[in-house]
Amino acid sequence: MANKTRSDYTMLNIVSGLGGYMVTFVLGIVCRMAFTRVFSAEYLGINGLFGNVLGMLSLAELGIGSAIVYALYAPLAKNDNGKIATLVRFYGKCYRVIAIVVLVLGLALIPFLKFIVKEPPDIKESYYLIYLIMLFNSVSGYFFAYRSSLLVAAQKNYLVTLVSNIVIIVQNAVQIAAIFLFENYIVYMLIASVCGMTTNIIASEIAKKQYPCIKEKHPAPLEKEEKRSLIRNVRALTINKVGGLLVNSTDNIITTFFDGLATTGLASNYTLLSNSINSLLRIVFNSLNASVGNHNALEDNEHKYSLFKSINLANFWIFGWAAIGIFVVSGDVVSVMFGAEYVMDFKIPLVIAINFYMVGMQNAVWTYYNTQGLFRRGRYVSLITAVINIALSILLGKAWGLFGILLATAISRLVTNTWYSPYAVFRYGFGMSVKPYFIKYVFYAVVLTVTGGTCWFACSLVNFIPIVNMIIKVVICSIIPNFVFFLLFFRTKEFGVLKSFVIRALGKVKKLIRR
Repeated sequence: MANKTRSDYTMLNIVSGLGGYMVTFVLGIVCRMAFTRVFSAEYLGINGLFGNVLGMLSLAELGIGSAIVYALYAPLAKNDNGKIATLVRFYGKCYRVIAIVVLVLGLALIPFLKFIVKEPPDIKESYYLIYLIMLFNSVSGYFFAYRSSLLVAAQKNYLVTLVSNIVIIVQNAVQIAAIFLFENYIVYMLIASVCGMTTNIIASEIAKKQYPCIKEKHPAPLEKEEKRSLIRNVRALTINKVGGLLVNSTDNIITTFFDGLATTGLASNYTLLSNSINSLLRIVFNSLNASVGNHNALEDNEHKYSLFKSINLANFWIFGWAAIGIFVVSGDVVSVMFGAEYVMDFKIPLVIAINFYMVGMQNAVWTYYNTQGLFRRGRYVSLITAVINIALSILLGKAWGLFGILLATAISRLVTNTWYSPYAVFRYGFGMSVKPYFIKYVFYAVVLTVTGGTCWFACSLVNFIPIVNMIIKVVICSIIPNFVFFLLFFRTKEFGVLKSFVIRALGKVKKLIRR
């Protein structure tokens, strides 16, 4: 069988990722409908609460995965099996330590659960038992994650996705049947535990089959300098991710404080839409990471920059189009799905769209930031962003409520990550001036503003029943942006690269369908 190219792997990862997202989304909705017919809302509440608690414990993992995946790019590109085995063994040791830390901390929290759950929920099962099952699920994954990450670094994440999708289909089918047959939440959770373990074990076995070298019991130890470098990268990534967590997790708390829980709930209808679109689009760009990492390990700065420009154009095109849709159409979507009384003033979806676009436009930059190992450059910037965000959110939230809080998030990103991350990539990654990037960034912003304003004006003339309004506006916000973007960029070299990729991708999809 012929060796696959970087574009082959990228396409496989994108197709499997998008397909997997659709499958899990649809099946998740069906399973949730069955769940709510049998179990009370308190089960959802206790599940969400313990999920957040254990999610905070996962801070112990921050940074290790990205650092090890980055370290694997070069040996994978060079087929250095000895180094691959050494890194994977070191990775496994790290994750076993993490598993023990999470287990100990998780067990230590048990006496304090009664203070977190102030009033015992009206459920049949012991919430202590539910917590222990969720803790087991969280800890067990760490014993297999390092082998799955090898497949990610090797551009073979589609294998993990395929296994995960098949198991999820089985899991949801069995859970739906169990819900109506047993009406027992513990049974429901144990099915998820068994299926989660099954996915991890199968993915681990695939990794061992693909790379037999990792089965070696006594690979060469990691050199001291390499180990120190990994530890420095992990430390830098941890600081970055903690800062990101603070930026993304404080808006709802501050909104509730100033505007009340009802406003937070109304805003969540809009953020649900933007987060769903973001999750879908990130599948595409996350699928590029390993291919870009492989490209960076083999090519010079000129070729790296050339590929970056094409990815950045795709980034603008996709996230710019989506941002216009969020601004112009999300109110109509909320009206159709939840009712006109849940629609908020247009400035709320506008600032949500701005935040969505700003974060989305960082995808190309962060792909190169991570795959070039620039973890220690600007490691404190995200913490500075978090401090500015919290301070501005309190100040502007008091004056303008939800709008001010969301605007504060956009401002904090603009004065920190938006300019520093590109600077680090160009200065330390490409070894060139960042000025061309900023010129293009401003140009993209102007194009987006004019195009978005045109769509908003055209859609303001639409006045029918809500569902018809929504459909017409979706069409308008699809035709105008793509037409404008095509006219502006179809003659550029970046567009030519993207066009060739899309044509090859469609050809590969056709071959996959025929098989």
